Amino acid sequence: MAAASFADRVPDLTGRLAIITGANSGLGFGLTGRLARAGADVILAVRSLEKGTAAAERVRRELPGAKLEVRVLDLASLESVAEFAAGVASDGRPLDILINNAGVMAPPKRMTTADGFELQFGSNHLGPFALTGQLLPALRSAESPRVTSTSSLAARAGRINWDDLQSLKRYVPFGAYGLSKLADLMFARELQSRSDASGWRITSTAAHPGGTATNLQVAGPRQGRALTGFSAWANGRFLQPLAQGILPSLYAATSPDVTPGGYYGPNGFLEIRGLATTAHVPRRARDVADSARLWTVSEQLTGVTFG
Repeated sequence: MAAASFADRVPDLTGRLAIITGANSGLGFGLTGRLARAGADVILAVRSLEKGTAAAERVRRELPGAKLEVRVLDLASLESVAEFAAGVASDGRPLDILINNAGVMAPPKRMTTADGFELQFGSNHLGPFALTGQLLPALRSAESPRVTSTSSLAARAGRINWDDLQSLKRYVPFGAYGLSKLADLMFARELQSRSDASGWRITSTAAHPGGTATNLQVAGPRQGRALTGFSAWANGRFLQPLAQGILPSLYAATSPDVTPGGYYGPNGFLEIRGLATTAHVPRRARDVADSARLWTVSEQLTGVTFG
């Protein structure tokens, strides 16, 4: 279904717990406000406590009754992931919705995580993989748990280079980004397969925002430097606004009509703009053997197993 009016028909989430990574800006911030408006208790999982607190205050100015909590999570550190997951576990609450949203895009030079992984593969895929695995008990204790992974149109060009997952031999910024976003989509589909086989009752979905104007365009490729001139004009002219860009993830994470293992994106030309609908799954993401292999490699690299 196209989400022509879905933003106004989000199910009542009162009493449900949601975790959104990268919730202080961009898609994560937009999703935080929308889930809070639907009544959810939202944990903003962010690298900067200061920025997360400021984001929560912005939401509360529009929604004074919003139930928000800010917690530190750095997906580029497996230690941080483990500490965050341990904190959630100690709360003893079922986790209803996990949106793996945070990411980094195409830094010009190869960078690494705290654990020595290439930054994009580590932050965009391995971090969320480890987080989901360690939150599995909290997810399984929920009535109808959801996990939504954020992919990208770049996944279409992504290739899993088994001989160089860490881009040690050759680093191409957008090539590494495409690999990480393809890995996210493969993870979402494989998680659904394993949930079905193991009886975890998790509905795993993936979504991409098409071309949406967020801080991602400057955080990675421009190392935080603001867009200027023609680039700034083009960014505003051709990319869709945030309120529209969140719709695929919002639909994937909350709609009762989603298909388990489904992939959602904009319904416009080339899936760049538009309302939420079923997205095209690239051929490489449909490779069952490669998805299972990626899962095994991810377990080995992170030391996190699901069970």
